Amino acid sequence: MNESNEQHTGFLGTYFDRDVVLRMVRLAGNFAWIVLGIYIFTTLISFTQFMLQFATGIFNQKGILALDLVSYFTPYLIQFVPGLIYFFGLKLAGYSLLILLDIEDNTRRTARKK
Repeated sequence: MNESNEQHTGFLGTYFDRDVVLRMVRLAGNFAWIVLGIYIFTTLISFTQFMLQFATGIFNQKGILALDLVSYFTPYLIQFVPGLIYFFGLKLAGYSLLILLDIEDNTRRTARKK
């Protein structure tokens, strides 16, 4: 009564195709660099635009203190931080896949030797 007519593949591994995993790792790594490049580019453009406006006197106020100047620059200095987080997250995902791939290969190699 507990028998089923389903065919079991007997596959107990983590991945089916090693080349697909390596392609995904390469794609994640390339995408990480693209995302970081876009964030740095947009940060440089907006910081340059801000510096041009600051140099022409748009942000000039009477009685401005040095602390007020720091508050002007902070948004532009931390604008690329999400890009860094995405970059490290994608790189971490890629390296994690490589580690899992290596663990799987070592497990299969050890099982064949026994």
